[in-house]
Amino acid sequence: MKKISMRSCVVTNERLTKQELLRIVKTPEGNVLPDLTGKANGRGAYIKKDEATLDKAIKSKALERHLECKIEESVYEEIRNIVKN
Repeated sequence: MKKISMRSCVVTNERLTKQELLRIVKTPEGNVLPDLTGKANGRGAYIKKDEATLDKAIKSKALERHLECKIEESVYEEIRNIVKN
């Protein structure tokens, strides 16, 4: 039997499988970007693939607190496009 990797959403604190979450990574250079492979180098934070959760993350600044940096609006728009599809 294969082990299922579980991760916690930084916004809702729900424990979900990696397939239900989107990893946002802060690279060593300080860039913030969505990590579709789940293997990018840097500090990562997971959020649920849901527009309501993304709106909550923007409003509460949960991703900014977790990644310890300011996140540009263009990054949130890129995340929104990924969540919609």
